[in-house]
Amino acid sequence: MKILVINAGSSSLKYQLFDMETETVLAKGLCERIGIDGHLKHTPLVEGKTVYDEDIALPTHAEAITAVIDKLVSPEHGVVSSMSEIDAVGHRVLHGLDKFSGSVLVNDDVMAAIQEAVPFGPLHNPANMTGIRACQKVMGDDVPQVAVFDTAFHQTMPAKAYMYAIPYEYYEKDSIRRYGFHGTSHRYVGGRVAEIMGVPEKDLKVISCHMGNGSSIAAIDGGKCVDTSMGFTPLVGLPMGTRCGDLDPAIMQFIMNKYDLSIDEMMNILNKKSGVLGISGVSSDFRDLDKGASEGNERCALALDMFHYWVAKVVGSYAAAMNGVDAIVFTAGVGENSIATRKAICEYFGYLGVDFDDEANKCRGKEQLISTPDSKVKVYVVPTNEELVIARDTRDIVSGK
Repeated sequence: MKILVINAGSSSLKYQLFDMETETVLAKGLCERIGIDGHLKHTPLVEGKTVYDEDIALPTHAEAITAVIDKLVSPEHGVVSSMSEIDAVGHRVLHGLDKFSGSVLVNDDVMAAIQEAVPFGPLHNPANMTGIRACQKVMGDDVPQVAVFDTAFHQTMPAKAYMYAIPYEYYEKDSIRRYGFHGTSHRYVGGRVAEIMGVPEKDLKVISCHMGNGSSIAAIDGGKCVDTSMGFTPLVGLPMGTRCGDLDPAIMQFIMNKYDLSIDEMMNILNKKSGVLGISGVSSDFRDLDKGASEGNERCALALDMFHYWVAKVVGSYAAAMNGVDAIVFTAGVGENSIATRKAICEYFGYLGVDFDDEANKCRGKEQLISTPDSKVKVYVVPTNEELVIARDTRDIVSGK
């Protein structure tokens, strides 16, 4: 079975084609500047095929999907002989409210539910729907489409974790609660670390640290999420690349009143000008912060210190929430690649019985135990693979598993 995985943005479309017999990627690519002018980079991962990297007219997502399929089947760049070899398409969808605790076959009711969640994911859900409709238009009704929700994994959280202490009517009438994001990533690394350890998921307490420009942490008890740091939106929790993380809401009122800002202007500051960028005044890229700190920039050092502190603090709270932890996992761009960040965070974990291994930590982008073998709590680096989760779910759903 061959599964095409689609992650559609407002003006972009990322994709991977999987051969599910071996769970290998046959090709991957990115359509950019959709609706503007257009560019497609297509990379076949089979021998004898060449990369396509050219400007190409992409007025809509439908043309982008058509271009992707054209490259997948072309003699020079292709990895399948015809479109009929693509058995199903799996789509990343940001928000499913509390309606979906797992992935689902797309039908009219599912599309209506994704549409209902647009106010909760205004940047992503419309693009996700556009990607689904584009595939339906180009590939027809015979190719199943599956929606895999970022929020689904967190639906196992108990009410005590997902409720906010505001009047209950806002939950009842407006669905205001903690939803959490990066669920597909947390789900993957939680399951993968269980495989690495050779322990059933149901017997493990794992804290997954997805650390990148957007960062979140999840407490996973017995394979199920019981808490996560992002909330009603991806703005809260840890200080991130440009997002503020947890904040006293009265600060917004103070700043808005003093500087005569609208709520939209205030939210733009919190989403795009805050986080480590706002603290450092230099960059949202942790590599730039590391460089700045090494050169004596005190604000870069402060931004890093704040991020490390917040990760350590949330990990500690989740160890308390689960009454213990067996493994801490670092993943995503910063988690997989920043040796210094992992070390600085793990220096907080002596009370958990973590025995950190400096030599083992000198790794990037690969699975690695970075605590000593006899450490009471194991610490791992596990590169995330959200696309594989989407492909597996799609395979299982269309196969009736």
